[in-house]
Amino acid sequence: MIRTVLGDVPASALGRCDYHEHLFQVSPLLVGDELDDETASGAEAATLCAAGIASMVEATPTGLGRRPDAVARISAATGLAVVHATGAHRREHYPSGHWLVALSSDELADRFTADLTDGLPVVDTASRGAVARAPDGSPVRAGLVKAGVGYWRIDEFERRVLAAVAVAALRVGAPVMVHLEHGSAAWEVLAALESSGLPADRVVLAHADRNLDPGLHAELTRAGVYLGYDGMARHREAPDSAVLDCLARTVALGDPSRLLLGGDVARRTRYRAYGGMPGLDYLPTRFLPRVARELGEKTLTQLLVTNPATLLTLRP
Repeated sequence: MIRTVLGDVPASALGRCDYHEHLFQVSPLLVGDELDDETASGAEAATLCAAGIASMVEATPTGLGRRPDAVARISAATGLAVVHATGAHRREHYPSGHWLVALSSDELADRFTADLTDGLPVVDTASRGAVARAPDGSPVRAGLVKAGVGYWRIDEFERRVLAAVAVAALRVGAPVMVHLEHGSAAWEVLAALESSGLPADRVVLAHADRNLDPGLHAELTRAGVYLGYDGMARHREAPDSAVLDCLARTVALGDPSRLLLGGDVARRTRYRAYGGMPGLDYLPTRFLPRVARELGEKTLTQLLVTNPATLLTLRP
C-alpha cells in the first residue's frame, strides 16, 4: 500500500507519478515565491491531472508553510493522488532560533513518526496541535520522510535530521527523499542513512540531475538508491537536452529501475495559476514526450509508473 493524503491505496492504483512537486511552500529563502493560495494551487494541480499525471509527491516538509488539509481538499477535488512528506529541509530554510532546529534526533524521529502514523498537524508548531483532516474526516497522514543537506556539507542539524528520518522510516516502512544541493554529497548521505540502518533501496536522492554525471549516476543506481531527475525547464543551469542525454546514458549504463522523474516547479513565479510560467504541467507536456521518443514508451512507463510505485510502497 501507498499512503496518500486521502488514505492508503494499492500501489497498482498510483498511475503516472510526478515524484517531486510542491503545492504549498513558504521559506525565508524564497521571499516573493510563496505558494500559499489554495485556489491557485488547486488550479495548478488540475493542469497536472489534465496533462495525464495521476499522482504526485508533495515534498514540503515540516515548518515551511505546508497545508495538509488544503492538499487533501485539492486531491479530493481534482482526483490527483498525493503522497505528502514529513521530515525537515536543509538548515538554511529555517530562521535563526526556529523551534525545529532545537529538537534532538530522538525528538525529531518521534515527530516524523507521528506525522506518518497519526497525521500531519494543521499548523506546524512545537506542540504539534490538532491533526489535519481530509474532507471525509480521516487524518491526513504523511507517506514519505524528507531530509536535506547543503552543498558538499552535512551540518550538525542535518545529521540529526538524517538519523531521525532513518528511524522514522524504519518504524513505519516509509520511503525517504533527500534534497541534495546541486547534486552533491550523494555517497555521504547514503553512508549517514545506512549507519542508522536504512538501506539504499528505500531512498531517493532528489536533484541528482543538477550534477549531470551519468557515470556517477550509474554507480549510484547500481548501489540500489533511487535518483530523482527534476531539473527540467531550468535552462539557466542546463538545457532539457542535457538532462535528457544524462538520463539516457544512465539508463544505458546503470539500473533503470532506480530512476524517477519530477518537475519540482516549486515557485510562485513558475506557476501559471499564480501569474508565472512554465507551469506545473511542463513535465508531462514538454519533457515526457521527448523521453518517449528517445527511450521508448516501455522505459517511460518504468520511470513514471513502476519505479515510483515500488519506492513509495510502505514496507512495515
